[in-house]
Amino acid sequence: MIPWLGRRPAFPPLSQALIEPNGLLAAGGALSPEWILAAYKHGIFPWFNEGDPILWWSPNPRMVLYPNELKVSRSLAKTLRNKAYTIRFDTAFREVMQACSATPRRGQDGTWIGPAIIDGYCALHALGYAHSAECWIEGKLVGGLYGIAIGRMFYGESMFAHQSDASKLAFVHLVRWLESRNFGLIDCQMKTEHLASLGGRQIDRDLFLQNLTRLIAEGEPPQRWQYDVTVGASLAEPKP
Repeated sequence: MIPWLGRRPAFPPLSQALIEPNGLLAAGGALSPEWILAAYKHGIFPWFNEGDPILWWSPNPRMVLYPNELKVSRSLAKTLRNKAYTIRFDTAFREVMQACSATPRRGQDGTWIGPAIIDGYCALHALGYAHSAECWIEGKLVGGLYGIAIGRMFYGESMFAHQSDASKLAFVHLVRWLESRNFGLIDCQMKTEHLASLGGRQIDRDLFLQNLTRLIAEGEPPQRWQYDVTVGASLAEPKP
């Protein structure tokens, strides 16, 4: 059995999280900014199917990416240099979430990003905590990802691609930008081969929490991110 949360955003100790399914900690609560931020500050995130109770997770081990460990394959490096595209941050947050909602997560057939999740994270975006990295080609949003930043900690949530490598282009630009701003860790939550190929690795949950506690206390206050970079400008955007 897992505990049912009350009206205030207070979570049980992570040591009480289940081993199977890995990291399931509690149910209930809400998806307001107060609840979501409290969860992330303690290494917890919501994940549940639409129509089910809110479930809160903290898996062990934890999949992470240290920004300076990003791996870029030769083929991806070539695409980064030569493909015509634009990367922007925070110009189409809800659209990115809606596109991600059509992408099944972790082997599921359906989506977990329902209207309540979208509204909750859009509220965080309005407060400057949630961010999108977007890949645009010929004026169309073709790939991207979204997540939450607290201090110098970034929590990746989901990504999508409507063209080959579009989400990877956004991801690489985001990771490099985060590294330039002294972000120390990117939370990837669960292991996937896709993230491992980009340099992600699993670490013990206790080590993850040590990193998290230090990083969320550093950095700038929440704000909208400014980033707009075009590669192959004559092709990436439609001519006026």
